[in-house]
Amino acid sequence: MFIKVLSVGINGINAFPVDVEIDISRGSPQFDIVGLPDAAVRESRERIRGALRSCGIEFPVSTVMINLAPANTKKSGSVHDMAIFMAMLYARNLIDVSPDNCAFIGEISLNGDIRCVKGVLSMVLKAKEMNVGSVFVPYDNMLEASVVDGIKVYGVKNAEELIFHFRNQKRLSPCPKYVLPKTVYDENIDFSDVRGQDTAKKALEVAAAGGHNVMLIGTPGCGKSMLAQRIPSILPPLTFEEAIETTKIHSSMGLVTEEMPIITKRPFRSPHHTASEMGLVGGGPIPQPGEISLAHNGVLFLDEIAEFSRKTLEVLRQPLEDGKITISRVNGTSTYPCDFMLIGAMNPCPCGYYGHPTIKCRCSPKKIENYNSRLSGPLMERFDLHIEVAPLTYDDLTTKAHSESSADIRKRVIMAREIQKKRFENTSIKCNARITPDRLHEYCPIDSESDDFLKDVFEKLHFSGRVYSKILKVARTIADLDESEIIRKRHISSAVQYRTLDRK
Repeated sequence: MFIKVLSVGINGINAFPVDVEIDISRGSPQFDIVGLPDAAVRESRERIRGALRSCGIEFPVSTVMINLAPANTKKSGSVHDMAIFMAMLYARNLIDVSPDNCAFIGEISLNGDIRCVKGVLSMVLKAKEMNVGSVFVPYDNMLEASVVDGIKVYGVKNAEELIFHFRNQKRLSPCPKYVLPKTVYDENIDFSDVRGQDTAKKALEVAAAGGHNVMLIGTPGCGKSMLAQRIPSILPPLTFEEAIETTKIHSSMGLVTEEMPIITKRPFRSPHHTASEMGLVGGGPIPQPGEISLAHNGVLFLDEIAEFSRKTLEVLRQPLEDGKITISRVNGTSTYPCDFMLIGAMNPCPCGYYGHPTIKCRCSPKKIENYNSRLSGPLMERFDLHIEVAPLTYDDLTTKAHSESSADIRKRVIMAREIQKKRFENTSIKCNARITPDRLHEYCPIDSESDDFLKDVFEKLHFSGRVYSKILKVARTIADLDESEIIRKRHISSAVQYRTLDRK
């Protein structure tokens, strides 16, 4: 008897429909799965046998053939177990209600328990796109799946619940739509904790307002890491669309939990400097997202950036420009979004004290040159702001003066982002840092005085075309914080001051 049940597969964060076709015929006892399955899919045969026995159902003494269509697409993982189990029940007339217009996603254990799987959000979104009416997922994935509007989501704890539901003995209730909670910022990580460093704080406010990349340069203990860790506290809350995008990536890596089914805070990723190229950009036999994709819509902080291998850092250049990364392997190709703020922190020299007012640097000029050359010119150009973080004095650390809180800074950042939202309405541009070259002069109008000043600076400092566009974009953000539609000379001057390494 031929039966077909719908499931959904996933490759990276891209889901695709899978038809689980079953044919039970007379012949020697045999159970085969075809359709380009990997080892985890083939092993579902033993999980299905055990689950049937746990429900008191004998496995048929027949030839059982399972086909996962389309046959030319690699199927991986255990997400099709529930669909195969349902196909077995349906083919043997063990259920009364047809599973048509239903999709089944989940792993089944030997005792019949339904276990959670990765990437459920992407798969449920695909099911909705296919106009499926109901989707059955593991109970632990239910809240994550219920974010999707327009489709009934059922959380299943074990195989018996599934059988009772489709026998009309004990119907399951669809999960109510999960409403995203309001973003709650961590009050223990606040800019009010940072003493001094007013210049660096203002620069990071500009960076947050426009989504710009920042390089922090300073001696050990001056507060570079402390400043970087507080950047998420001044970023605007995630929109619903951004939360879904971010959760899809984290879900594919199994990083969402029942307590936090949807990512509502902007990610902050801080990989160690021993991270490999694959760890940073993603990869593997079946391409998986790396740190840059996990930082999508958030912040990627590379502390001690000069200690990363040069080859590892150079792979960041294209994703920083494109906002996405395409990973090609023999087993498939996956494209992941990676639109993030890159924050780098480094010392000015190997010993860390070059330029310190009281501590003498022990490095030779050659050592300093070699240390700074670990970051190539093209990579340094992709940082919109270069900020020198000054050493702290005793008075800075012991001052009783009030330091501005993250909440106060965040209000100005949100105001600037609202201006950008209106400016870029009906375009794919999210913030000033992502203004495309063809729209640069449309969105960054400058008066004649500013034009003359920028021309003079450009010729004296020998800026490249990329640096020129970076200065205009940063000036655009400074003007937005100043609530000025036209970019003035003072805005250009401030943007140039934030290019410390270019001036040197």
